[in-house]
Amino acid sequence: MPASARALAPPLTTRASGILLHPTSIPTHYGIGDLGPAAMHFVDWLADAGQAYWQVLPLGPVDKSFSPYQSPSAFAGNPLLISPDRLQAQGLLTQAECDSIKSDLYRNQLRIPFAEVAARKEPLIRQAAVRLLNRPADDRLKQEYTAFCERSTWLPQFCQFMAAVQATDNTPWPDWPTSLVASQPKAQTEQIAALQFLFFSQWQELRAYALEKGIRLIGDIPIYVAHQSAEVWGAPDLFQLDKSGRPTHVAGVPPDYFSATGQLWNNPLFDWPRHQATGFAWWISRLKQTLELVDVVRLDHFRGFEAYWSVPAGEETAINGSWQLGPGESLFQAFALALGNVSPLPLIAEDLGLITIEVNALRTAIGLPGMKVLQFMLPSEDPFEALTWEENSIVYSGTHDNDTSRSWYEEALKANPWWLERLTPFSNRQLDSIAWDLTALAWASQSRLAIAPLQDVLGLGGEARMNTPGTFGPEATNWQWQYHPEALTAHLSNRLKEVTVFRHRAAATV
Repeated sequence: MPASARALAPPLTTRASGILLHPTSIPTHYGIGDLGPAAMHFVDWLADAGQAYWQVLPLGPVDKSFSPYQSPSAFAGNPLLISPDRLQAQGLLTQAECDSIKSDLYRNQLRIPFAEVAARKEPLIRQAAVRLLNRPADDRLKQEYTAFCERSTWLPQFCQFMAAVQATDNTPWPDWPTSLVASQPKAQTEQIAALQFLFFSQWQELRAYALEKGIRLIGDIPIYVAHQSAEVWGAPDLFQLDKSGRPTHVAGVPPDYFSATGQLWNNPLFDWPRHQATGFAWWISRLKQTLELVDVVRLDHFRGFEAYWSVPAGEETAINGSWQLGPGESLFQAFALALGNVSPLPLIAEDLGLITIEVNALRTAIGLPGMKVLQFMLPSEDPFEALTWEENSIVYSGTHDNDTSRSWYEEALKANPWWLERLTPFSNRQLDSIAWDLTALAWASQSRLAIAPLQDVLGLGGEARMNTPGTFGPEATNWQWQYHPEALTAHLSNRLKEVTVFRHRAAATV
């Protein structure tokens, strides 16, 4: 860790602020954000704006809809985030090869053409992986790769699984022939491992750069993993599966703000008694792996650790489910012990949705900050309450699942004029300024940490929404947004820094 990073105050202990932005949304000439120069430029902009945190979505490989919340691995990284420019600097690609997949059109598009980008970029980074593997054993980068493979205990299982997935065109693993995994070529699994090394080494360089600039990273652990994942395939006894390997019950949530029929996620549920019998070893490994990448972890769907919605497999909606008890405080006691009794735990509880007294009691008992989202709270609460919220909380103008604040104002607030009166002390209620006004309100709150999606700082409309829960298929535009390359101006940085300093959230060291 850089010397300057050691001077930073412990995470989540001082009044601060930050920006929510997934790396894919950073514009590059390659059509998708990556871990190269453009990401470092974003870090520079955050530091100039006085921010202390950069929050990202899950960093794992994505599914066919490119969702970071339905990954084939809870431990691996997304190879599409690998920077070709940094591969060139390492001598693994040539300038001509990088130029062959660049386009000025990519950099200026509002939406990421995921399928096209993957088709162009994946062969190139695989070529870089092959060149790494062909380097002599005494090459410095090759030695780093070897050390990475030796310490990454999750890696062999992931490589075997992904090689089989590719060989079967993503056929569900319960349908694989018994001999399939053992028959996969060693060269294939080594190439998959090399891509993981390239991702993790680039991410660690970016993280070190961010820490040098005084920026901490907030990551995200989805509570559930996909059935078609290395973890479920490799340890089926940890999940609620039948003898054939198929789920007996699946995850979701009952009807809520986002959907009248609930949300049916279809992830397999955990066999919590089995996890507890192992001392929560799998969960501890997962948390430690994530904390190698980030400084703080947002636990998605925190309420599922107290009680989770269990839906019989095969249901078409999430309506016909039931609440079942989760692991509760025992899981977090295991976390604390495994992390050396660090206090506070570097965790954020995503406690949105239907939250009960029991869920709040669990969060309070383990001392985790919860989330407060202005878009959810303004219709029912006086904004003045934000000024007296408990300090141990994280306030957001909106999240990746919300509409942008500008679009929300157009669609919801303007249709409910009695809500607008609550905003009068904090906003002139003009369309062009409403997103900034809500960001400023978040910064003014008592919550120790305030976060705004970059879309709100930029004042963008519904075209910039990151995700609409419950939408799928070719018409959905989830996860595709990226900002314009000229959007991060010095004027905007100065404006954000001004309110950050005024509200006593400017990045500080000890």
